Amino acid sequence: MIGKLRGTIDSYGEDWVIVDVGGVGYQVFCSARTLQALPAVGQPVTMAIETYLREDVIRLYGFATDLEREWFRLLQTVQGVGARVALAVLGTIKPGELASAIALQDKATVARAPGVGKKVAERIVSELRDKAPEYSSADPAVVHLQADLAEHRAPRPVADAVSALVNLGYAQIQASAAVAAASRAAGEAATAEQLIRAGLRELVR
Repeated sequence: MIGKLRGTIDSYGEDWVIVDVGGVGYQVFCSARTLQALPAVGQPVTMAIETYLREDVIRLYGFATDLEREWFRLLQTVQGVGARVALAVLGTIKPGELASAIALQDKATVARAPGVGKKVAERIVSELRDKAPEYSSADPAVVHLQADLAEHRAPRPVADAVSALVNLGYAQIQASAAVAAASRAAGEAATAEQLIRAGLRELVR
């Protein structure tokens, strides 16, 4: 199994690159983001590689970092997500942003990737929810609040405050972050009205 290639860029295709390693050209399929980050033809390159073996083909997938390769693997543990969809997601969303989107249950961000519809995005954020926080830079309090809201476990004043801010036109993630900050400051005894006012102050900062 090939896990890494170090060589020079020989040529580019629509979704692949040829890496020359000691006179042998390896065709490596990449996300659009990875292709854009690679150097010009003739320049040295090192890529993390995921090798796929099939009965009639060997296919190499290349990544700029080991973290991107890890996300490629993680994404394909989700039902309905194959290599093509995983590359599309990684070509649209940076690994850190993807981790935060999953941790925050932000289906809309994941659904931006070509070929990822609403149902697939829902499965990605649901099935990878427990794996994303370790890669995410998102506020843990917001992550927990999003999970509580999704599973209807959030305290009534908190849920009502988030709902009110969403009704005012704010995205749920914005509303959740504002209410989480307001709740930290106001304490558990805060009413929905207090959280709404404090949340609005957070949003206009």
